[in-house]
Amino acid sequence: TFTAWCNSHLRKAGTQIENIEEDFRDGLKLMLLLEVISGERLAKPERGKMRVHKISNVNKALDFIASKGVKLVSIGAEEIVDGNVKMTLGMIWTIILRFAIQDISVEETSAKEGLLLWCQRKTAPYKNVNIQNFHISWKDGLGFCALIHRHRPELIDYGKLRKDDPLTNLNTAFDVAEKYLDIPKMLDAEDIVGTARPDEKAIMTYVSSFYHAFSGAQKAETAANRICKVLAVNQENEQLMEDYEKLASDLLEWIRRTIPWLENRAPENTMQAMQQKLEDFRDYRRLHKPPKVQEKCQLEINFNTLQTKLRLSNRPAFMPSEGKMVSDINNAWGGLEQAEKGYEEWLLNEIRRLERLDHLAEKFRQKASIHESWTDGKEAMLQQKDYETATLSEIKALLKKHEAFESDLAAHQDRVEQIAAIAQELNELDYYDSPSVNARCQKICDQWDNLGALTQKRREALERTEKLLETIDQLYLEYAKRAAPFNNWMEGAMEDLQDTFIVHTIEEIQGLTTAHEQFKATLPDADKERQAILGIHNEVSKIVQTYHVNMAGTNPYTTITPHEINGKWEHVRQLVPRRDQALMEEHARQQQNERLRKQFGAQANVIGPWIQTKMEEIGRISIEMHGTLEDQLNHLRQYEKSIVNYKPKIDQLEGDHQLIQEALIFDNKHTNYTMEHIRVGWEQLLTTIARTINEVENQILTRDAKGISQEQMNEFRASFNHFDRDHSGTLGPEEFKACLISLGYDIGNDAQGEAEFARIMSIVDPNRLGVVTFQAFIDFMSRETADTDTADQVMASFKILAGDKNYITVEELRRELPPDQAEYCIARMAPYNGRDAVPGALDYMSFSTALYGESDL
Repeated sequence: TFTAWCNSHLRKAGTQIENIEEDFRDGLKLMLLLEVISGERLAKPERGKMRVHKISNVNKALDFIASKGVKLVSIGAEEIVDGNVKMTLGMIWTIILRFAIQDISVEETSAKEGLLLWCQRKTAPYKNVNIQNFHISWKDGLGFCALIHRHRPELIDYGKLRKDDPLTNLNTAFDVAEKYLDIPKMLDAEDIVGTARPDEKAIMTYVSSFYHAFSGAQKAETAANRICKVLAVNQENEQLMEDYEKLASDLLEWIRRTIPWLENRAPENTMQAMQQKLEDFRDYRRLHKPPKVQEKCQLEINFNTLQTKLRLSNRPAFMPSEGKMVSDINNAWGGLEQAEKGYEEWLLNEIRRLERLDHLAEKFRQKASIHESWTDGKEAMLQQKDYETATLSEIKALLKKHEAFESDLAAHQDRVEQIAAIAQELNELDYYDSPSVNARCQKICDQWDNLGALTQKRREALERTEKLLETIDQLYLEYAKRAAPFNNWMEGAMEDLQDTFIVHTIEEIQGLTTAHEQFKATLPDADKERQAILGIHNEVSKIVQTYHVNMAGTNPYTTITPHEINGKWEHVRQLVPRRDQALMEEHARQQQNERLRKQFGAQANVIGPWIQTKMEEIGRISIEMHGTLEDQLNHLRQYEKSIVNYKPKIDQLEGDHQLIQEALIFDNKHTNYTMEHIRVGWEQLLTTIARTINEVENQILTRDAKGISQEQMNEFRASFNHFDRDHSGTLGPEEFKACLISLGYDIGNDAQGEAEFARIMSIVDPNRLGVVTFQAFIDFMSRETADTDTADQVMASFKILAGDKNYITVEELRRELPPDQAEYCIARMAPYNGRDAVPGALDYMSFSTALYGESDL
C-alpha cells in the first residue's frame, strides 16, 4: 500500500520505486517524494555513494518533515540508510499522515476523525453501508463502491452489487479507481477478505486518495453545510414563532372566557349557593390562575429569547399576529385583574346580606307566628252578641272585659309594626321569597285593621248598654288590667329570650351579654308584680265565696288565668339559663375568631415585608450584577430556589385565610395585609426573578454568539448602569446617546449625526417604545463587527450547489442537502422566471434574501 502511494506521487517526477526499504536508503528518492507532495524545494542532495552522503540526504529529508510540525519519534537517518523496514515504514506513515490526511477538515474535525466523518456523510444514503472505522467497515467493498458512485455515478451500477460478494465489490472499486480516477491499486481484495481485521493504516491511506481525488466536490459540500446551518436556524425560529402564537392564543382565550365569569355579579338566593361561588373563586385564585401567571411570564420570556435569537442570526424581528403582541397580552391581563378586582369583596358582602336576610326572615316568621296565634279566634269573639241576653252584671263584665281586650290589642300594636318593618327591610334587601313574606304581612295587617274595626264596633255596642250596668267587680277589673300587661311582658320576655342573634366581634357579644344581665336584674320586681296579681285573684275568690256573687267561676274581664301566669313565669325562668348558655357559646366562638385574626395577622405581617424586601433585593441584583454572567446566573438561580422554598409559608397563610372566610370573619385589625395583597406580591416576585434570570441568559447567549469578552460585558453593564439613573433597567433616547458617546461612538450634533442616531434607534427600539433595554444595547454594540452569515453568503453557497447557474433544480437540492432541509427549500422557493430557465427551475436568490427579511416570497 505504502509503495503504491509513493509511486502515485513519484511518477509525476518520472520515476518509481520497487522496494521501500532499499530505494529510500540513499535519501535521493525520499527527498524527491517530499518535493512532489509539498510543492517545495529541499536542500541540494549529496550525489556521492558513501554512507555519509546517504545519511546527509536522509537527514535533510527528516529535517524538512520536522519543519512542518511533525514529531519524528525514534526515527533516525542511520536506520533508514541501513534499510530498517520498521523505521522506514513508520517514516512513510508519518509522511502520509502529514501530507495526505492531516489537512482534511470536515465540520471542524480534522485528520482521522474528519476523514471518517467525510466517508460517513458521503455513504449515508446507501443501503448496507455503515462506516464506523477504517478496518472491518470496508471488508465487503460496498463502502469503496458507494464513494465512487456518490461522485461519479456513471462509473458503477451500484444497484447490482451484493453484500455477500465482497471480492467482486472490492475488485470493481479498485479497478474503476485505477482506470478512471487515477488512484493506483494500493490494496489486494483477497488480503482484505481473508483477514479478520484489515490494516487500518493501509485503508486510511487508500481512502485518503479518494478524498483528494474528489476534493473538487468539497467546495459544493462546504456550500451545502452553510445552507444547512442557515435553514436550521430558520426552522428553529419558525417553530418558536408557532409556539408563541399558540401559547398567546390559548392564554387570550382563557382570559376571554374568565372575564365574563368574574364580571357576573348576579346574586344567588341562598347562602349555600353564594358559599359555592366563594369556593369557586378560591379555587380560581389558588389553582387556576397561578399556572396562567406562569404561562404569561413564560410567554414574555419566550418572546424575548426569540427576538434575541433573531437578532443574533441577523434575521428581522418577530412581529406576532394582530392582537397577540406582548402588550396585547398585558392589556388583556389588566382587563382580567380589573374584572377580578372587587369580586371577592362582592361575594363576602352578598354572603353578609344573605345571612342578614335569613336572620330577618326567621325573625319575621317567629313574630308572625306569635301574632297569628294571638289573633286566632279574636274576630269571632268580637262578633259575639252575648251582651243582648246578659244580666246587668254580665253586661258590666263584658264591657270591662272589652276594655281589657283593647288594652291587650294596643299592647300588640308594636309587634304588628315590627312585623311590617321587618317585611319592608326584607323587600329593600331584595329577599328572594319576598312575595310570600309580603302576602303574609298583608294578611296580618288586613286582619289587624279588621280587628280594630270590630273592636270599635263592639265597644260602641257595649257603651250603648253601659248605662244599664250599675255594678262592676273592681277586683276582677284590676286583676285583668294588671294581668294583661304582665302577661304581655312575659310574652315579650320569652320572645326576646328565644330571639336569634348574629354578631361578628367580641364587643358585640359582650353588649348582648350586658343587656341580658340587665334583664335578669328586673326579675325580682317582676316576681313581686306576679305575686300581687295572684293576690288580687285570691281576693276575688274570697269575695265571691263570702257574698255568693252570681259571677263566681271565671273572670269576665280577661281570659288570663293564674295558672297561665304561673306557667309562663316558669317558662321565662327556664329560658334564662338557656340564653346564658347560648351567649357563652357565642362568646367562645368570637374568641376563636379573634385567635384566627391574630394568627393570620402575625404571618401576614412577616410575609408581606419579606416579599417587599425580596423585590428590592432583586432590583439591586439586576443593577449591580457582580462577577461573570455565569456567576450572576448561578446566584440568581440560587436566589430563585430560596424564594420558591418560601412557598409553603404562602400555602400555610392561604389555609389560615380559608379558615377565616369559613368562619365568616370580614375584618382584621391586626394587619394591613389582605390575602389578595400577599397573592399579588408573590406572583410579582416570581415573575420578576424569572425575568431577571432570562435577561442574564439572553446576555450569555449574545456574548457567546458575538464573541464578547467578560471585560467588554462588564464595561457595557457599567456604562449602561451609569446612565440608568432611575434604575428602571432601560435608557431613554438622550441617556442612550450619552452612553454611546461615553463608549467612544461618534455621533455629531449635525443633521448627519441625527440621521445616524435615528438609524441606531430603529435597530435598538424597533417597536418605537421610546426606551432601550440592556439586551438591545449589547446587541447593538456587538452586531456592527460580528461575523454573521448574510444573504449574499447564502446566495453564493446556493450558486455553488447549482453549478454556477442562476437557478437550482429539485434534483440538485435533494442530492446536496439532507432530506428535511432539501424539502424545506423546495416547499418555499419560488419558480425561476429568467430567460435561461428550464422546467422546474427554482429561484434561490429571492429565497436567500427572504431569509433575512430583505424581500418577501
